[in-house]
This record gives sequence, structure tokens and C-alpha cells, in this order.
Amino acid sequence: MPHGPEEVGVGPWPGPWPTGPEYDPELLAAGDRRNVVDRYRYWRLEAIVADLDTRRHGFHVAIENWQHDFNIGTIVRTANAFLAAEVHIVGRRRWNRRGAMVTDRYQHLRHHESAADLAAYLHEREVRLLGIDNLPGSLHLETATVPERVCFLFGQEGPGLSEPARAACDGTFSIAQFGSTRSINASAAAAIAMHAWIRAHADLDDGGTWRG
Repeated sequence: MPHGPEEVGVGPWPGPWPTGPEYDPELLAAGDRRNVVDRYRYWRLEAIVADLDTRRHGFHVAIENWQHDFNIGTIVRTANAFLAAEVHIVGRRRWNRRGAMVTDRYQHLRHHESAADLAAYLHEREVRLLGIDNLPGSLHLETATVPERVCFLFGQEGPGLSEPARAACDGTFSIAQFGSTRSINASAAAAIAMHAWIRAHADLDDGGTWRG
């Protein structure tokens, strides 16, 4: 059975090299095998981040990190795909980057010692902090009006949001479930929440979206 191309990306640039500060001579000479969209082929990392910064969305994502949750990397990767303003790590500074698939290089990451510190940082910038957890009193994400300037906070896989995190939130959303399990995977919940923001606020007609 076919498994796609043997090599990812493109080889050395054919013909005369393009000019411009965004291009990386090493990539032009050797090829670009990174997992980036065609727009950024042969671009320097710093140039890609600078271009992304001109288009970042108004939502943030935050994850509690008390148990080195493997979901954090996957959440960072999804945040990059939806072009989050920032990703916040609450608790332990070190986290497992394997699931990020190198996308953390293109995403602004910020560390906070506690959820209270995160809330203070966000409120100074007029960003609401909303937890995602199946808690009593949570609003249904499916029918709620998602704020444009918001940070979605996720707890660890299993226990969910910690008590201090719940106290720091301005409110909580829940994701409707209909099966037998108590909860869904944290990274899946994060993707659903981020896409809810995209559906409500992203401009899909400006040419800034692509499919890889």
C-alpha cells in the first residue's frame, strides 16, 4: 500500500536563487524538509515567526503542567495550526515537546508559576480566562458566545482543572458528550475549543488560510 512521498518537503532550489531577507541560504542549497506550508519554503525560522506575528488571532491557550502531560505537545501543535496569540504553560516549566512536532519553534510560549499569575497577566491585557472542563455551572461551548479576546485553560489529563485554576477562571465551558466516558482527551478538547473560536471570529475570506 502507498504511504505517501518518501521524502517530505522540497530539494535544493532549482536555478538562480531568489533574493530577499526571508530566505535561508542553507535551505536554498540543501533543500527544505521541514513540516511547513509552501508559503514558507526556504524561509528562515525568524522570518516565518515574524510573518505569523502579523496575522495571529486573538485567542490564547493555557495548559496546567503538574505531571508532564504528554498532551501538552499536541495542544501546542494545534495552537500553531490555528495561529494562537500565545500558549501558556502553568506550573512546571519543563514539558514534553515530542507531540509538538517542532511547532513550538513558531509559537510564542510563556510560563507562569500559578493560574493566578496567568489570570493577572491576561487581565492586564483585557483577555478573559475561561476554563474548559465538565464542571457544574459550565456553559455549553456549543451554544455559548465565545469571546474574541479569550484564553482557554485546560487541566491535566484525568483530574482536569485544579482547584486553584478553577478559582482563577472568569468562567468555564463544557463540551457536550453523549457516550459512556466521563471525559474526552485533553488535546481533543483543546482542538474543539480552538476551532469554536475559529468558527466565531476567524476571517476565512482574506486568503490567510490554507490546507497545507
